[in-house]
Amino acid sequence: MKARFVFFALVTGLFSLGVLQTVQRHISFNIPWVPGVTRTIWNIDAKITFNALVNSPITASLTTPKAQKGFVQISQSAASPGYGLSYLDNNEQNTKKVQWTIRSAEGKQTLYYNIQMMVDNKNQKNPTADMPPIIDMPYSNSAESTAGNALIKEALKTSADAFSLTREILKKINAEEPSQNVKLLLSNNNDKTKLLMTLLNRAKIASRHIGALNLEDGRRRQHLQILVEVFEMKNDVIHTQIFEANSTNSIRTDNLLLWDQSGVALLELSGGEHSNVSFSMIKQEQPALSAIIQKTENAQLFDFSIHSLPVEDQALFKGILMIPLGVLVVVLMRVLIGLKTSGTFMPVLIAMAFIQTSLITGIIGFTLLVAIGLFIRSYLSQLNLLLVSRISTVIIMVILLIAMFGVLSYKLGLTEGLKITFFPMIILSWTIERMSVLWEEEGPKEVLLQGGGSLLVAIFAYFVMSNDIARHLMFNFIGLQFVIMSFVLLLGSYTGYRLLELRRFKPLVDQE
Repeated sequence: MKARFVFFALVTGLFSLGVLQTVQRHISFNIPWVPGVTRTIWNIDAKITFNALVNSPITASLTTPKAQKGFVQISQSAASPGYGLSYLDNNEQNTKKVQWTIRSAEGKQTLYYNIQMMVDNKNQKNPTADMPPIIDMPYSNSAESTAGNALIKEALKTSADAFSLTREILKKINAEEPSQNVKLLLSNNNDKTKLLMTLLNRAKIASRHIGALNLEDGRRRQHLQILVEVFEMKNDVIHTQIFEANSTNSIRTDNLLLWDQSGVALLELSGGEHSNVSFSMIKQEQPALSAIIQKTENAQLFDFSIHSLPVEDQALFKGILMIPLGVLVVVLMRVLIGLKTSGTFMPVLIAMAFIQTSLITGIIGFTLLVAIGLFIRSYLSQLNLLLVSRISTVIIMVILLIAMFGVLSYKLGLTEGLKITFFPMIILSWTIERMSVLWEEEGPKEVLLQGGGSLLVAIFAYFVMSNDIARHLMFNFIGLQFVIMSFVLLLGSYTGYRLLELRRFKPLVDQE
């Protein structure tokens, strides 16, 4: 009783471990359950142009996007012939920059920065933002000061928090018939964004201007849209909303990439003049798995996984990891159905050969090789050779047969026949030897039963192991190996009748 409890506890533990690891891998790395799923990648180029000053060192620093809601950075690169290149993280300003440096240059200069951002709907959290300081932005004269204070006082009466106050100010600024105070403020300052930030800072509301890129496939020479990010502290948590100075509502960020959140400057340039930054973008659909692998390579999340191996080794494991599925098919067929096979797991190896050769070619090649091999082996049995010598002779014979079939197929123009070389020669040799001994001891009927059973199980294993969904799951979710192991162990404890054994009770059914 205790042994049975330990056994079922082991099976349950393996099954649970496999399921948990599989689900965790799906959630953590966002690996899809089925192949063929794609991810949207935005490939964005920033082009920087300026004129270099004579005999002056040049330093150009471009603010780059930070992590944000709905997007994950895949990669970044820069084209800067002759320039030194550095990627900088400014923890004090909470900004990321790419910086080009050169001792001297002449004439018009062009620099390129490229970034790939993957749309990730599971990334719904914005990184924690620091509350920017409230800057006292002075008015030009006392009349503007009076008008600004009056406008703020009116907006405060009909607002409840920083965001509603911002909307009330925007309503007044963008009204069809603006008040005298608004006309006065706009007469000396046509920049509504700057005016909005001035009024918010005067009202003790923290804000900063940000540059956003409106993502649209195939757009070229675009410039950042200047927006205003408004902050408010509620229950010790910083909340933010983004506003556009020419609108009265907050902006949806679904199709916006917040490029410049520094609140300072998009481009800082020394040693040059007449600078300009423009953006071009294209939308790409990329297989989900390759995009995720690329993302995790940058984040070093796959360091302890098969994906970290060289591609050649990954291809090898892609085949090896399918063997447990073939083993499960063999166990099901032998334990529950009751099929006899020549060798316990020889059908799995035959199925792997079928995957390389294609099913029809594999079946024909396997049948021909075994049939001819049995005929030649029957002659060797008359020589009374030792087992080692006999098996060695069969191996050489199988190699010669495969070579002969390959050459014959090529001469006849049957290129499919060349795939017969993928058959495992040692396994074929042992199969021929085993069936030959079985023929001598049990007769041809038993040979046909075990040979046919092996071929039938190999066909079933082939269909399972060559399934695209199965190959995707087994390669990307290593925890499924534990799930299959738990099923194999559970089937190993089965002591009931095999399906084919029920034929013995047919006479009893006929009597009834």
